[in-house]
Amino acid sequence: MKVVQVRIPGGPDALELTERPTPQPGPLEVRVRAQAIGVGGPDVLIRKGTYKWMPPLPAVPGNEMAGVVEAMGSAVTHLAVGQRVLVSSRELPERGGCYAESICVPGDAPFALPDRISFDDAVSLGNFQLAQALLLGCNGGLPVKSILVPGAAGGVATALVQLARHHGIHVIGTASSAEKRAYALANGANAVTESDAASLPDKVKKLTDGRGVDLAFDHVGGALFIACIRCLAPLGTAISYNIVSGPPAGDVFMELRALLGRSLAVRTFSIHTFDQDRAQRRGLMQSAMDLMAAGHIHAPRTTIIPLAEVRRAHDLLDAGQTVGKLVLRP
Repeated sequence: MKVVQVRIPGGPDALELTERPTPQPGPLEVRVRAQAIGVGGPDVLIRKGTYKWMPPLPAVPGNEMAGVVEAMGSAVTHLAVGQRVLVSSRELPERGGCYAESICVPGDAPFALPDRISFDDAVSLGNFQLAQALLLGCNGGLPVKSILVPGAAGGVATALVQLARHHGIHVIGTASSAEKRAYALANGANAVTESDAASLPDKVKKLTDGRGVDLAFDHVGGALFIACIRCLAPLGTAISYNIVSGPPAGDVFMELRALLGRSLAVRTFSIHTFDQDRAQRRGLMQSAMDLMAAGHIHAPRTTIIPLAEVRRAHDLLDAGQTVGKLVLRP
């Protein structure tokens, strides 16, 4: 079978398409035949060898796979050959592994996939799982009336926008181009503005009648994180769930002290928080799946690329040229 591996970390050229024997499931395992494979940011970190939860080299990237059960171990009784399933590497002993035509996983790892969710749409569910944790668990139980979602056309951001609208929360987004701003608005954002960090607090204040937002989700860091703090309403929280551009470009504590009258908070966030909490982790995914199956949320549009052209997919990912979800087709 075909597998994409990384022996020497680097750019897209580090992704090697190779042949491996089709794996055979052990007694407690199932083998899933891929129909769609998701492409995302953690795959890039695995490719570069910088992922904090890096699998050993040679590593197979890929954190989401949707497909069908094609073989089962003798002790697996709750699944059936031919059943549609979703595999998330968040349920596996180590991250990655899904850039392959087939994969063997523990029998209790896959999620049964409803017929209403296509294979291509299913590989976006991990973003909705993460977005649910971000949206529902980051404000200490305080009510959330409005949020700021920078980069609102991105993968996790798209999920945040949809979930927020589903819960009746006002969404302000930012995007770097007219195409991305139009996409974010079509996806459910109430307002979308340019991405300039320096002017962002003033724009958010105007869009919220001077109040600010309850939550601001930052995946960039740098100057944007400081801007997010300045966009907050009283008792608001700025959440850092990535730092693509590096640490905050300023003294976060002194920024909070300068705005002391608002009693603001900051939080770092990682889905790895739930690595040891299987029930909550799987509950978040199942909830996202139920919402999508019921039509309350919708997967982003997809760009389909053959598995053999995985380097092209990573070229697009590195360049930030895609809107929606990149999907590899075996």
